[in-house]
Amino acid sequence: MDVFSSGSFKHEAPEPLEGPVVATVTGGTILWFVLFLVQLPFYGWFEDHDHTWWLWTCLAGGVLGLYGTWYVRKRDAAIRKAGGTDAAAGPAAK
Repeated sequence: MDVFSSGSFKHEAPEPLEGPVVATVTGGTILWFVLFLVQLPFYGWFEDHDHTWWLWTCLAGGVLGLYGTWYVRKRDAAIRKAGGTDAAAGPAAK
């Protein structure tokens, strides 16, 4: 008998962890761009050893990080707005 399919271990899911999401994504984006810039002077070496994908991976990480920063800032603002609206409505709205 499979213990997990019996349904005897069902319980409520924990609350999601929230942290400094904007700062984390922004820091990661900066790190990707710094890695790209640090490797750029060695482009010839990377090209000689067929490792230019390292540079382009860092650049792609930085560009996607810009989108991610925009996204989490909008998400954070929407969460604050929704939280402020619920708080203004009073405890009955929860």
